[in-house]
Amino acid sequence: MISLPKKKKKGVEEEAGKEPPIPGEGEVICGVIRLVGGNHFVAKCLDGVERMVRIPGRMRRRVWMREGDIVLVAPWDFNPKKGDVIYKYEKSEVAKLIEKGIIPKEFLDALSELI
Repeated sequence: MISLPKKKKKGVEEEAGKEPPIPGEGEVICGVIRLVGGNHFVAKCLDGVERMVRIPGRMRRRVWMREGDIVLVAPWDFNPKKGDVIYKYEKSEVAKLIEKGIIPKEFLDALSELI
């Protein structure tokens, strides 16, 4: 009889030590304002631009977006008003980014007013 390896479930211990990705060159943190449909949504970004953002195919069925979520976006070179999602931050990761000063608390307050 062949035994298959058991799947490991992500525990709280593993996620607690993990650092959230910080935006690099050509990346910006955004908040989801409105879902448009067809894997597209409108996001308000930290650089002050509202972008039409899409979820790429590799994330389509793995990540679900809702209004108010904080995501990491890579704007397109040829059309900076549009972009692709790179990463979706969890609530605990957003708290760490606020603590480090990467996301201002006022941005989350303004985002909640827009929703």
